[in-house]
Amino acid sequence: MSEYTNAIEIQGLTKKYDGFTLDDISFNVPKGSIMGFVGQNGAGKTTTIRSILNIIGIDEGKISLLGMDHIQHEEEIKERIAVVFDEMPFHDIFTAKEMARIFRGLYQKWSDETFGQFMERFQLPMNKKLGKFSKGMKMKLQIAFALSHDAELLIMDEATTGLDPVVRSEILDIFLEFLQDEEHSILMSSHITSDLEKIADSVTFIDRGRILISGYKDEILESHGILKCSKRDYKDLEPEDFISTRLTDFGAEALVSDRAAVARKYSGAVIDPASLDEILVYYVNKGKKEWS
Repeated sequence: MSEYTNAIEIQGLTKKYDGFTLDDISFNVPKGSIMGFVGQNGAGKTTTIRSILNIIGIDEGKISLLGMDHIQHEEEIKERIAVVFDEMPFHDIFTAKEMARIFRGLYQKWSDETFGQFMERFQLPMNKKLGKFSKGMKMKLQIAFALSHDAELLIMDEATTGLDPVVRSEILDIFLEFLQDEEHSILMSSHITSDLEKIADSVTFIDRGRILISGYKDEILESHGILKCSKRDYKDLEPEDFISTRLTDFGAEALVSDRAAVARKYSGAVIDPASLDEILVYYVNKGKKEWS
């Protein structure tokens, strides 16, 4: 295996559409880790992933996967990565057995044995037409295909959306197993932040085509907090000390990015932990500063 520090490196990625721009996106996915790529629907997650996969051309920037340029080495990269989309890209008339025959011809490292083990583990039928599969079965099948050709990098686009909690939990366990040897990496785009809180090492938040915040999940959760106070006390806060504030009938709740510093500055302030979901919502409303 080739040596590289980051499974994915994105520098200054820009893609302009009429009415939407992916604006100067930069982040890295360290090798051996799982990054959650978080944002609302329409935030730019899928456009970023399609750019990474060279499905769409980019206007500016540089993308490398597994230490290689995403355009110059596209063929080699696609041999060594796997992608799972929110909708299954296989035709309904095929069976899993027929699709496996196609995959055998596509990937040098395809393993019928590994695929068979996943099919058994997921309790999926080999000879049933894919059109008769439920959404959960289709997602499990995509994952079985994705993990049966010794891929080093797994890219997921909203793959757990619409699945029941039991299936989601089963799939997250598979991902954690995949990461065990530290040679494998995952980029997982989702708006279900509870899944990412369980398994992600780092997170990148995107909104309206721009990166809001990117870093190690535990550090982000540790440094951020929600300061709760009365509307009167809120007027004494300095605007640079918080990201944005939710005003309620009972008072004000402000997201702070440096809990320790704010606690020192406003002694006696009540600062609660913030979830990834809350952090995303407050950053999305950063432009307004105050919202309800």
